[in-house]
Amino acid sequence: MRNAICSVALIALMSGGAIAAHKNSAKAELKDAQGKIVGNAQLKEVGHGVQVAVQVNGLPAGTHAFHIHSVGQCEAPKFESAGKHFNPENKKHGLKNPEGPHAGDLPNVVVGSSGKGKAKVVNTHFTLGEGENSVFHTGGTAIVIHEKADDEKTDPAGNAGARIACGVIEKAP
Repeated sequence: MRNAICSVALIALMSGGAIAAHKNSAKAELKDAQGKIVGNAQLKEVGHGVQVAVQVNGLPAGTHAFHIHSVGQCEAPKFESAGKHFNPENKKHGLKNPEGPHAGDLPNVVVGSSGKGKAKVVNTHFTLGEGENSVFHTGGTAIVIHEKADDEKTDPAGNAGARIACGVIEKAP
C-alpha cells in the first residue's frame, strides 16, 4: 500500500498533477511605513490567470487601491522604491480605461472599521512563470496598498494617493 501511495505521488509530480500545482505560487508580507506587518498576499496560477488573495489588518477604514509594482523593493516610509505599476505591455492605467489596463492593476480592497479587509481576484495580465509578463522578472515586483481607492481609469495610478503598505513578491517554498 505504501508503495502505491508513493507511486501515485511520483506520477502526479511527473505529470504536473495536483501535487506539483503549487510550483507556480508566490507570497508577499505587507508592512506599513513603520515596518509593522499589516497583511499578506497569496498568489497562485489558476487555469485562466493568477489568483491574488490579499488580507490586511490594521489599515485605515475605507476603500484602498492595491497594485503590482514593477520593482521588488519596499523601502519605508513612502515605498517609492517599488517603482511604477507593473506594465510590460505599455498600456494606460485602469481596469475601466479603454487603453488599459496595466498588468499590475487590481480591483480595490475594502477595509472595515475593524481595520480588516480582504480581496480575492484573478488577473490575466501577468504570470508567475517565465516571460515578459512574469512578476519574477529581473528586479522583481511588489504589492503596494494605497491610501485611497483607485478610480480605475486615471493614468498613471488612478488617483489612489500615497502608498501605505508594501510587500515584495517572492516565490512560495
